[in-house]
Amino acid sequence: MAMRAWRSFGLSRIKHETLARVADAVVIGSLDLHALSAESPEKALSELTAIKGIGPWTAEVYLMFCFGHADVFPAGDVALQAAVGMAFGRAERPQAKALALEAAAWAPWRSVAARLFWAYYAVKTRRDALPIV
Repeated sequence: MAMRAWRSFGLSRIKHETLARVADAVVIGSLDLHALSAESPEKALSELTAIKGIGPWTAEVYLMFCFGHADVFPAGDVALQAAVGMAFGRAERPQAKALALEAAAWAPWRSVAARLFWAYYAVKTRRDALPIV
């Protein structure tokens, strides 16, 4: 019964397995979240995405909201893509790779830009766009 308690929290099996891998890594010491918070975003992203089930978007959002990194931009976020497209009057939203290149100009404050674009998206679409962390 306890093995399936994750279902009562609304987690899929895949998300449960990912969280279990993260927890195991923390417990055995191969993932030190406190030490990782002091690393560069590139190093932290590399370490987080090395864990099966954690992709770039998850790692980038974690770095922004949990570690407070100021220079991370989750270009794969569809709401950010839409917001940038709307803000600059484009007919189509930019794809992740093109948006990542464009966001490079906002360094070293790309996280600030992302939060501003999410807020803009929320106002324009009348719905919240911030990731749930």
